[in-house]
Amino acid sequence: MVPFAGWEMPVQYSSITDEHKAVREHVGVFDISHMGQFIVSGHGAEAFLNRALTNDVSKLTPGHGHYTLLLNEAGGVIDDLIAYRTSDREFYLVVNASKIDEDLAQFRSLLTDEDDVQLANASSMTGGIAVQGPKSHEVFRTLFGEAATFPPRNTIFVSFTNEGILWLCGTGYTGEEGFELFTPDSHIEHWFRKAVEAARASGGNVCGLGARDTLRLEMGYPLNGNDLSQLRSPLQAGLGFFVDLDKPAFVGRDLLVKQKTEGVPDKLVAFRMTGTAPPPRPHYPIVWKGEQVSEVASGTQSPSLGCGIGMAYLPVEAAAPGTSIEIEIRGKRFPAEVVKKPLYRRVS
Repeated sequence: MVPFAGWEMPVQYSSITDEHKAVREHVGVFDISHMGQFIVSGHGAEAFLNRALTNDVSKLTPGHGHYTLLLNEAGGVIDDLIAYRTSDREFYLVVNASKIDEDLAQFRSLLTDEDDVQLANASSMTGGIAVQGPKSHEVFRTLFGEAATFPPRNTIFVSFTNEGILWLCGTGYTGEEGFELFTPDSHIEHWFRKAVEAARASGGNVCGLGARDTLRLEMGYPLNGNDLSQLRSPLQAGLGFFVDLDKPAFVGRDLLVKQKTEGVPDKLVAFRMTGTAPPPRPHYPIVWKGEQVSEVASGTQSPSLGCGIGMAYLPVEAAAPGTSIEIEIRGKRFPAEVVKKPLYRRVS
């Protein structure tokens, strides 16, 4: 157990490798009660969120969601989050645990007296679990019955049960098929225990933060605080797909338009170690053409690939796949190569 964003969180229950493989091969259950949840409602909710976020929420129909970003005025990333539309006038946002207060302050700063918007922070009252892996359908059927509809990717179902309201989402952070479930915190232990029991019956297991990190990094998914920060834009982070510059105005747009026209100074890229080497870790120096040019943003040993992997911001000239770089680990340099994301691809 380790402290994380004001919570005591499990790094592992058995071993990171075993839990990682459970998700890739069977199914894993994660406690994600630390994540934050905001409910934004009112006639002006859509227009307000389109001013605040990079993606265009007007394109969401009720029951659907997408990945988006909350920026500062300079175009830097405050947070990356999932925005779901639950009705014409209501949105459900799932935000990073360490950014709840900062996000709330940013949203409130953008509200005006003319906005018909209600902003509710449900984070302290809500718990959540994530069920991820090829056998997540089996766990779902155990929890909800054979007739229940498994949530398609990027969707949300809101329902009421004997255990309270459920927000059931077709999203995850592992690259595997799965779902996430949020409910009042008084009922989350009930769902967590049922999900773990069903996962173990399907050959899976309960998983901690360690496996969550190795799984997301194999997919090239960024982690706020490591790969995303207020010092760099979504375009530098390779997240331009989630930025809709056709919107006339949103916070940080001017900088992104400038970068789109003139180019970015550096890019977030993935790399893998090409020889025998210790695992790369955050802040290890990165050397290109004999000079230190950056440092590792995220790094680990990949259980699926059997080698060290990571992500880092590199100068544009060094960011092309196939570029040779070196990672300095405890005073020694080890060879690595820039590669395309995702680093891990399932063999069909």
